[in-house]
Amino acid sequence: MKKIISFLFFAAVLMGLSVPGAQAQEVAGTFFGQPVPMENYNFVLRTVLSFNSPWGGIPHNREELEKRIWDDLFLSYEAHRRGIAVTDEELEAKIAETLTGSSASFDRKKDPEAYAKWARDTIGVSVAVFENQMRHLVQVKKLQDQILAGIETPVTEEEAFQEFLNEYNSLSVELAEFEKIEDAQKFYEQAMADPLFWQQEADQDRQKEREARAFRQPGFVALEFLIEMWKFPKNAVYDMIEMKAGSIYPPQPIYKGYGVFRILEVRRADESLFSLKRESYFEQLRARKRYQGFRAWLEKQKSDADTQVYRDPPAGVLP
Repeated sequence: MKKIISFLFFAAVLMGLSVPGAQAQEVAGTFFGQPVPMENYNFVLRTVLSFNSPWGGIPHNREELEKRIWDDLFLSYEAHRRGIAVTDEELEAKIAETLTGSSASFDRKKDPEAYAKWARDTIGVSVAVFENQMRHLVQVKKLQDQILAGIETPVTEEEAFQEFLNEYNSLSVELAEFEKIEDAQKFYEQAMADPLFWQQEADQDRQKEREARAFRQPGFVALEFLIEMWKFPKNAVYDMIEMKAGSIYPPQPIYKGYGVFRILEVRRADESLFSLKRESYFEQLRARKRYQGFRAWLEKQKSDADTQVYRDPPAGVLP
């Protein structure tokens, strides 16, 4: 019971509530069999919807939102368990940073009414809750920094050079998207059999509403962008960069469904430039590996905590 009371007290600290004892409350889920009160859940939900973070990014749908909420809830739990404190100076700096980013022109100390109005109109909360949100974000960031500092990130010369190639090799393609691999394969075979087929289909597609169109052009972009954002298979983009403009590449899984690709333009990296930027690629990969290590740590911790989720994000806040 002692741990449960401690966690309930943590909820009260975040929300500015009083805690007369470990009274029965509505529960959003559990960590280690301990209840996560709805006060915690609602506080983190509002914070996630209002602020980005270096550990979670911005959720774009309800699935991502639910993951971000429970990541933040567990990180708050762990930061509290470790006794990570936020100093007044750290809190002041975070508040000032947020107000500056919001282009607030008032002095919050000299004009508390303007500060209260800003919190109410911009975030939809009181000043007390806003400042607790800032404290929460600082506390979790301090936990993340603590975890990142303990992650070993060896990087090889080969990995650094590959990162350089991913960034400097550039490719422009037009892709036709399909939900089923069978449809993608049929389209590919028709395009290979008839040189005019692709263009005719693409011209017809341009007459449709944007949401209904099957043809996309990501732009003339680095291979890294196609790999990371569009989820093109790495081996496929490196095959494509060896092809001539106008060539067609067979179906591959992408971020959503399957794509067939027409090569529009190719630019190969000047490999002699690598030596000039070598160290920056080593550091770029170290940072990425540290973040990946942090995510792996978080997922393992949540699994070890036997996280149970009883609450779905409210309808309407995200698609």
